[in-house]
Amino acid sequence: MREGQILVADHQGVYVIKLLGDVRLTLCISFDSFIEKMFSDPAFISVVFDLTGAEAIDSTTLGLMAKISILAQERHQLVPTLVSNNPSIDRILQTMGFSEIFCIVKEGQADAEGAEALCVDCADESGVKSKVLEAHRILVGLNSANQDAFRDLIASLEKDG
Repeated sequence: MREGQILVADHQGVYVIKLLGDVRLTLCISFDSFIEKMFSDPAFISVVFDLTGAEAIDSTTLGLMAKISILAQERHQLVPTLVSNNPSIDRILQTMGFSEIFCIVKEGQADAEGAEALCVDCADESGVKSKVLEAHRILVGLNSANQDAFRDLIASLEKDG
């Protein structure tokens, strides 16, 4: 599997987030910083996720993706679009409840021309734990299956925090 990357681009307020390879929590701090920057952009009008190049996505990344959708709906009354054509990833999206918070399409690719790769930020352990905990709390809020799946992880992170 290829090492994961998150590419981001925007054109006149339309943000494209393209996930490539095996996307893991090592990108969570820079991804969360990007989220704050994106939503503070007064020109923001929409966001599209392109997962067509993703091979695997961990639960922390999925939680941050859900955060984007929830914030877009709360702040802009907008349901983000998610493009995915990988059956394995599609199953995870269904299981996590993403069909409730995203418009999921199977075909197409989002134009990520001029995209920049997010860098792995060297955060302290408590900063990473905080983002992992936030992401999993968001996932738990999506459905009862997620509550069961992540209960022990959340309890462990809260205890160690």
